[in-house]
Amino acid sequence: MDIKRLTHIVALADKRNFARAAEQAHLSQPALTRSIQAAEAELGLRLFDRGPLEITPTPAGEFLLERARRMVFDSRCLKRDMDLYRDRQLGDTAFGVGPYPAATFLGALLVELRRSFAGVHVRVEVGNWESLAKRLRDEDIEFFVADTRDLPPDAGLLVQPLMREAGGFYVRAGHPLAAGVAVSLRELWSHGIASVRLPAAVSGALAPLLGLPPSAPVPLAVECDDIETLKRVVLATDTVLAAPAASVADQVGCGTLLPVMVPELPPLFSAMGIVTLRGRTASPLAEWIVRRLPGSTGSEPKGAAGR
Repeated sequence: MDIKRLTHIVALADKRNFARAAEQAHLSQPALTRSIQAAEAELGLRLFDRGPLEITPTPAGEFLLERARRMVFDSRCLKRDMDLYRDRQLGDTAFGVGPYPAATFLGALLVELRRSFAGVHVRVEVGNWESLAKRLRDEDIEFFVADTRDLPPDAGLLVQPLMREAGGFYVRAGHPLAAGVAVSLRELWSHGIASVRLPAAVSGALAPLLGLPPSAPVPLAVECDDIETLKRVVLATDTVLAAPAASVADQVGCGTLLPVMVPELPPLFSAMGIVTLRGRTASPLAEWIVRRLPGSTGSEPKGAAGR
């Protein structure tokens, strides 16, 4: 069975619909139907159940898909690697960043890139690790940079840790808690906290201090993946911002945001990492970007399953 037919099988398994799968495979629906029927005839097995609402893989189809996905992925990687080997051009790229990278080093990185390579095209997706991991697995982006502590073990992903960034709580100048005296975490929380989604490790450390069970979600007044939006809310209200120090350095430097002292607070930090697909060669432009990420060593990433 050739790679093209395996690609059709994977597309149908993903889309669960002949019309959508045919569109993804750039085929007419009758042509995709004939390809799937030919694969089933060649193997002597029914690979899909044709239900009234959707198409679902049979047990034989699931067995085949496990290997077919790997072969289709390796085939795409081989073609891409040969193109890179032949051309060795800088090329274009797409990558993702989490909320904190977007609010800290992304702007300076893109400025340096544009000054160095005005002819390339770069697409940046900003989001939380879940949305970025999906885009990465779909090969819509080459890599992403985000807090990786909640990233589940996945043998198909590689993670290169970056340096940790200390975090804390911040309020606007003139806030009732801006007098420079120590406050309790419960008093802090009474004003409402604005933050990105808290990593499980951070939530687990804060919950007991707030009188919550360790597994209980820590309540946030405002949860948003855009740090700049959160800062605007905090600068205009009595809401308290939870964020890494680097993301508020400018505001703290000019005195519009002030750190709040919470003696009972355990050390808080972000744990950034570069996440890539195992077995996929990076484009020259992606390599250039990764080498310039804060804390990047350029060393071999670690498997996500072994962290």
